[in-house]
Amino acid sequence: MIYLTHWNRLYRNVTLVHVSPFHGDPLSLVREACDQKKRDLPEAKRGRGDAYDQYWCAFDVNSHQRIPEALDMAAANGVEIALTNPCIELWFVLHLEEQTAELDRFAAQKRAKELLGCGKRLTAPALAVLEANHDAAVNRAKANTIRHLGNGLEELANPASSMWRLVETIRNG
Repeated sequence: MIYLTHWNRLYRNVTLVHVSPFHGDPLSLVREACDQKKRDLPEAKRGRGDAYDQYWCAFDVNSHQRIPEALDMAAANGVEIALTNPCIELWFVLHLEEQTAELDRFAAQKRAKELLGCGKRLTAPALAVLEANHDAAVNRAKANTIRHLGNGLEELANPASSMWRLVETIRNG
């Protein structure tokens, strides 16, 4: 993912980040991360490699059906989740404006493209805009979470993103 690779480059002296090339639905991603963690830990104890301090999965809700199962598996295995509902483009939108009304992924993708001038394949100017407005996006995402909880909804009800947690981990080590 171009977005995470950008943050990794900026903070490579603070945090070691490995972005796996594995792609799939959320449950497959979590299963792969859990399996990787289970392989890494014994090898590190034997002195044959290092285990990472943290294992993360980043994914969208989109129309995936097994999100609750993926979240439960991640929690049971100590894998952190950066989830965006409905899609990563919402996270990009939050860098530049509030989004408090529920929206589908197509509306989020369209709005992100209008604001950034590109789609998921982020350009250098788009990455600069996202970087410059990161703190605003964090504040907006946190405000959405507070609003959802205050309304009796789930923390990550649409629209929501916890991508900021992963970025902050990369930034702060």
